[in-house]
Amino acid sequence: MTTAPWRDPALPATARVDDLLSRMTLEEKTAQLYGVWVGASTDGDGVAPHQHDMTVDYSDEAWSELITRGLGQLTRSFGTAPVDPALGAQALARAQRRITEAGRFGIPAVAHEECLAGFTAWQATAYPVPLAWGATWDPPLVEEMARRIGEDLRSAGVHQGLAPVLDVVRDPRWGRVEETIGEDPYLVGTVGTAYVRGLESAGVVATLKHFAGYASSAGARNLAPVRAGTREFADVTLPPFEMALREGGARSVMAAYTERDGVPASGDPELLTGLLREEWGFTGTVVADYFGIGFLQTLHRVAGTPAEAAHAALEAGIDVELPSLKCYGDPLVEAVRSGEIPEELVDRAARRVLLQKCELGLLDEDWRPEPAAPVDLDSTGNRILARRLAEESVVLLDNPDGLLPLAPDTRIAVIGPRAADALAMLGCYSFPSHVLTHHPGVPTGIEIPTVLDALRTELPDAKVTFAQGCDVTDPDTSGFEEAIARTAEADVCVAVLGDRAGLFGRGTSGEGCDATDLALPGAQGELLDALVATGVPVVLVLLTGRPYALGRWHGRLGAVVQAFFPGEEGGPAVAGVLSGRVNPSGRLPVSVPQVPGGQPWTYLQPPLGLAGEVSNLDPTPLYAFGHGRSYTTFAWEAGTGGEEPAEIGTDGTYDVSVTVRNTGDREGAEVVQLYLHDPVASVTRPDVRLIGYQRVRLAPGEAARVLFRFHTDLSAFTDRSGRRVVEPGALELRLAASSADVRHTAHLTLTGPVRVLGTDRRLRCETEVSGVG
Repeated sequence: MTTAPWRDPALPATARVDDLLSRMTLEEKTAQLYGVWVGASTDGDGVAPHQHDMTVDYSDEAWSELITRGLGQLTRSFGTAPVDPALGAQALARAQRRITEAGRFGIPAVAHEECLAGFTAWQATAYPVPLAWGATWDPPLVEEMARRIGEDLRSAGVHQGLAPVLDVVRDPRWGRVEETIGEDPYLVGTVGTAYVRGLESAGVVATLKHFAGYASSAGARNLAPVRAGTREFADVTLPPFEMALREGGARSVMAAYTERDGVPASGDPELLTGLLREEWGFTGTVVADYFGIGFLQTLHRVAGTPAEAAHAALEAGIDVELPSLKCYGDPLVEAVRSGEIPEELVDRAARRVLLQKCELGLLDEDWRPEPAAPVDLDSTGNRILARRLAEESVVLLDNPDGLLPLAPDTRIAVIGPRAADALAMLGCYSFPSHVLTHHPGVPTGIEIPTVLDALRTELPDAKVTFAQGCDVTDPDTSGFEEAIARTAEADVCVAVLGDRAGLFGRGTSGEGCDATDLALPGAQGELLDALVATGVPVVLVLLTGRPYALGRWHGRLGAVVQAFFPGEEGGPAVAGVLSGRVNPSGRLPVSVPQVPGGQPWTYLQPPLGLAGEVSNLDPTPLYAFGHGRSYTTFAWEAGTGGEEPAEIGTDGTYDVSVTVRNTGDREGAEVVQLYLHDPVASVTRPDVRLIGYQRVRLAPGEAARVLFRFHTDLSAFTDRSGRRVVEPGALELRLAASSADVRHTAHLTLTGPVRVLGTDRRLRCETEVSGVG
């Protein structure tokens, strides 16, 4: 039997796909451009916006008819309802067999799943959320986590993961802050790129989202119009995506729901084709955010019919409609046949989809859907890694009098609505929070120790009592009396407060759970006031998806510990910090504000965005970006710099370094941060911005020299004409422990002409760490 050229793995992928396309009907080509979401809820309580009115519930007969054309993607076979992973893998394999047997060409679908904080599946490891990844300042560890997530996805038959989120926080009231890595594009870019490398190394397609500007929505309202200007978009929003594509090798991008300056991202050819493909050279697939193509008609109203929405999205550059068929099926076919839509647009998208399927081996004759090994989505290795990530992500914000670590035999009153709830550890895209809330009575499927349980295990000789005090959101204060009584009997109170992750108003953090201000939800602030008023020292532990204003209690608390939804091993990680078993090393990926108002604010502010005489409102944060304390001490010695500026050209490099010594009595990790200050530029610039960092672990007495190889490309910005330039003039390189804690400064003068940069610019500051005797 002669094998068709498109089946021949010896041929180039482009030749195989060209041969295949030449054999396909229009209906078969369009079938490669959409997914189908079998089993998705059509009631009003879904996991995606407008799911109830945008989802099609397929009968078996309709499904059988649909797949005769082929199918592009299968949506969330594991992430829609609780299913045993082994049985789910078998069911997915059967669905793939059915798809391949129904169509003329036997091409399987790409199976995709959410994997924001681990594989969003029942019994799968729930890792810390991305904001916690940012708090680790440890890209290699995040890469290891992503590789494990990718291996788990592949073991179950999944080809594409819808992560990471590369949106840069612009307003912490936005509900999806927990899904971001932080408020700085360099931190987001480096950590996000590490995640991409890990996922792709396992053979899973990483999907960058949300491209682009989603986090800049007005008033922090989900899906609200984006007000970002040209320079903010170019210098804050886009760099993490560029880095993840160029250095991480991401093979897919998801278009954002939002509009910018009246143009929805899903219908923007300048963004999805001009910038992404023609300027950046991206060759992978662009997928719609769920129902995003249909929203061009129903929410944005830039299309009058599904066919017009399909035309706008295809022309812009969206190759795949997710999660289910709405616009790219019959409406598209009919519009192509009538001449309203050029068939070349269908061919362009189908070619990209099929090239990716070819890369994944889905066009090969020997492809098999059955899992090669038993499926274990919460292995011991996963849990060990989840614990390490959680431990590194916990931030000790304050410990002014050394109250922490707690004495092993002390009397502890554990108070608060987050202390004894396992879901307090999880973000909105973890399976228990995302899906299981719709399946009452189904167990979580994984072990999730609470802070209360973990603290009792951590300190077996301590006398630990508990009172909830209040609910997360309910203003009822009737539980205060018991909480105050338990606290009065104790030597120390551990108040565990924070968020409940959810979706579309069903939580205080998560997609569609935006905040009016940054006050602690419900009666939790009043509860904390009542606990402090007892006179018993209070350790505040926050389990949240965003920063909250803490100025009201500054100077009144014994210690403050921040954890951003630290995952299934978060309870033991927090308890380990409280007991002293874990030396805290997390650093803030977002600023912590003084007061609930005066927002939005991130540290990337030009002079008039800082405190000054022109306004009575002071936006200065209580705890700065990059801040975090330790149980050991570090001395910063022999830093490069001085008052006399060094001269380099606008295309030059300069090495700046510092020696860090652990001067305490226990091992710990310091995070050395490098910030750029540009005193004078042709457009206003942030007072400081992060351009490099290095996490360094040191034994007692040990020292290391941390060197940053600064290249002038890292000082570039978008000028008034829209060019990315390096300008001559003075610069300062600030070695710091946070954006507000500068330890050493190197002064530079850039000489020579203004230099215009292209897409080959350097995106990363290289670092070297060497031991010091």
